[in-house]
Amino acid sequence: MLIFHQLAVVASILGAAHGAPPAICAYAADAIGDHWGWRSGTGGPVTPLGAQPNQWAIERVGADAVHMLVDSLASDDPCVREMSVRLIGRTDKSDEPAAATALIDRLGSTVPSMRQVAAYGLGLVESEHAIDPLAHALKDRDAGVRTNAAWALGRIGEGRALASLVGTLHDDDARVREAATVAVGHMDSVSVVPALVGLLRHDPVASVRRAAAWALGQLDTQNGDGDLTDALAQERAADVRAQIVWALGQHESHSAVNALSKVLRDDADDETRETAAWALGQIGDASASAALAQAVSSDHTARVRGTAAWALGQIEPHPAPAGLVSALKDADGDVRLKTAWALSQIGDPEAAPAIEAALRQEQSTEVRKALIRAIVHSGGHAEQTLGEFLHSSDPEVRRSVVRALAGDRVDPWPWPWPRPQPFP
Repeated sequence: MLIFHQLAVVASILGAAHGAPPAICAYAADAIGDHWGWRSGTGGPVTPLGAQPNQWAIERVGADAVHMLVDSLASDDPCVREMSVRLIGRTDKSDEPAAATALIDRLGSTVPSMRQVAAYGLGLVESEHAIDPLAHALKDRDAGVRTNAAWALGRIGEGRALASLVGTLHDDDARVREAATVAVGHMDSVSVVPALVGLLRHDPVASVRRAAAWALGQLDTQNGDGDLTDALAQERAADVRAQIVWALGQHESHSAVNALSKVLRDDADDETRETAAWALGQIGDASASAALAQAVSSDHTARVRGTAAWALGQIEPHPAPAGLVSALKDADGDVRLKTAWALSQIGDPEAAPAIEAALRQEQSTEVRKALIRAIVHSGGHAEQTLGEFLHSSDPEVRRSVVRALAGDRVDPWPWPWPRPQPFP
């Protein structure tokens, strides 16, 4: 079903592109993907739009253009309104007050769609002049206006809007509650912890609970960590559990190690288990080593195994866990890379024979480089083993061996690092 949906979307895009003006086509093409940093005249390709595909690019919008764009917000065409407000978001800083004044005026429109786009635009220009009008718009009868006003206040990030946003956390509309929760997370005020905990424990909508967990993770306090841990045990939605785990990792909460280790062992969701491994690596508590070593050796998902190996490299338990050493034979190259990196961090001489044996069998250049570093840091018969690879057919391996024998730093590349939970 996903393939058929994708085909329909592609067909729709191509149908809309037929006959479109070059300016619109250029902006749409940039949204799909750029030229990897190329610009006209710097070795870029010749595109169907011509030799200068970026001639339509607008870095900043000046005062004259702002008036035109604000007037275009009243267009009957939603595409024109969308393009207009996005371009308003590129207003030059010196012209921001004029743009904000015009948008604030439109917040008083009788048309809900105009009030929505005005609030959206005020968030894009991040105008502090708009804080009070946007706070007032949090009481608008239209849920879309309230949602955009909360989002905009979060973008601006001014603390004096906090009280108004907290009052919106119990709005009847879930979209408004979610936007207000994310906005509060940008305010960095520990006074909102009880309200956020209340949402996390009791809101009926998973997306709101997830936003509350994210906001609690953003705050520089561990006051709510006990509540996060309790909520983790009760939460049924996998993406909310993953966000709670991320928050505990953000806080480097040692009190949550047992709960996170249980999640790593037992949770059915791959992303949640991977995030738990990441969080345990962030915390760096040696008591998590056994759970991480078990995950490295037995989890059915390569991403979880690799992140657990990385976490053990963060913790540096001595001796190196047997489960980590066994992962040198993992079928997944990224897991082997992270395992070799972790063993180089730990530097356990008892693991040296297994590392040397792995190097003789390894076919991946990147993993070989990581194993060379691990041999150097683990001791053993480093010079004898590395000498075997001075005549390797792989120039990267030969270069790494020479650097290692000369006492230079040898790093695995790319540097092992997992993916933390994204912004909600």
